[in-house]
Amino acid sequence: MSHIAPVRLEAELHPKQGAALRTTATEVLYGGAAGAGKSFLVRIAAISWCGSIPGLQVYLFRRLRDDLIKNHIEGPGGLRMLLAPLVIAGLCVIVEDEIRFWNGSKIYLCHCKDEKDRFKYLGAEIHVLLIDELTTFTEVIYRFLRSRVRMAGIALPPDMIDRFPRILAGSNPGNVGHQWVKSAFIDARAPLEIAKVSSAEGGMYRQFIPARLHDNPSIDPAEYTNKLEGLGSVALVKAMRDGDWNVVAGAFFDSFSTERHVVPAQSLPKYWHRYRAFDWGSARPFSVGWYAVSDGELPEFPRGALIRYREWYGAARGADGVTIPNTGLRMTAEEVADGIVEREREDIRDGKPMGGVADPSIFAENGGPSIADRMAARKVFFRPADNTRISQHGAISGWDQVRARLRGDGEEPALFFFDTCREAIRTLPAQQHDEARPEDIQTDGEDHCADEIRYSCLSNPYTAPLPVNQDEYVKDGYARKWKPGRRARGSAMAA
Repeated sequence: MSHIAPVRLEAELHPKQGAALRTTATEVLYGGAAGAGKSFLVRIAAISWCGSIPGLQVYLFRRLRDDLIKNHIEGPGGLRMLLAPLVIAGLCVIVEDEIRFWNGSKIYLCHCKDEKDRFKYLGAEIHVLLIDELTTFTEVIYRFLRSRVRMAGIALPPDMIDRFPRILAGSNPGNVGHQWVKSAFIDARAPLEIAKVSSAEGGMYRQFIPARLHDNPSIDPAEYTNKLEGLGSVALVKAMRDGDWNVVAGAFFDSFSTERHVVPAQSLPKYWHRYRAFDWGSARPFSVGWYAVSDGELPEFPRGALIRYREWYGAARGADGVTIPNTGLRMTAEEVADGIVEREREDIRDGKPMGGVADPSIFAENGGPSIADRMAARKVFFRPADNTRISQHGAISGWDQVRARLRGDGEEPALFFFDTCREAIRTLPAQQHDEARPEDIQTDGEDHCADEIRYSCLSNPYTAPLPVNQDEYVKDGYARKWKPGRRARGSAMAA
């Protein structure tokens, strides 16, 4: 295309959107609540920066291609409509998933559904990375795409120097990436504060710009709120309406509560039955959890309750101690076994090694000793865990057992976590429903602690007790009169 003066495009932005365009931060998360104008912002940013900076390469991502087309290309406010004056003037061409401007700048329309798809962008030089609905992406995908953000040989206008290359993402709370996005952008600093992060985190100037429904004057708040209320889920409505990042929208374990389930680390009776559960991982993290079964002696732990009192999460960490997402330590079975022995020395009674349940895959023999056999040689013994995830052919559902223990009798839960079990506390409430199998967990995220907890709960099947104030209860299939002072208890079998 010839380098000629462009046609002027007019787009009205509300103040929060304008702040996102003008900020000096180079890694920005915008939004929080639904209806805050996130998608429109990234489209306007792409067009504005491409028009101002010759040779700029902008990559605009949605997780799914269908969403990319529906939300950003077609419809009112889409790129086709916004760019129509430039297209008519011969200053812009839209060719499949690429938009080419008169000055050599380009917008690439991209999607990245699964982690393996990220390698399509291995050779990309991304000057501006725009991501719509950041929490639909795993941290692995985001970190990879961020590593492609670089710029060389591009002349910047004086007012844009030191502001490029850059990342602008928009998102609501919830979905598979909720926990890492919250940790990186929400919890680490105050809203609007700009701070340079470590090299292990990309070394950019990071900022969270919160935007709520009332910040967008182009939407009727009352009408939009009514639509959100129709979602049904209280947590989902609160997250979408208020941009509340402390509510995990769409959480698989929506009954998990830090106030109810997390307790200070403390001494437990030595004679309580103890065991461990284990989910194997090498390239991915492994998870070991140690559990005690309450006999009701301590009033804060109902009889039959499980207390997860220790954990070992085998995830790699960067030089600054930050956990590298979903990346394992690549330890051998023998090294993991030795680490387990070292951590449970104080649990050994009468010289008898502790037992436990583990991921059935470690018992597979593929031309040599199984992982379980290699660990047993180091005096670390397991039996195969029940690996049932959802109910099939009348089998007990593993996830239902976890939920049952989280809910308990309605007043007290039957599963507790010491506050030192940070990885379980971090990852369990962030688990999301699988889109194809709603009764199962989405396995793209960090589900290793969740799987290990499932093994533990299935080794100790639980049934919520009957309420003490009901007139009748059912036992052995027969209705009986309730006797004062009698209370049914959940069962807990030794692992």
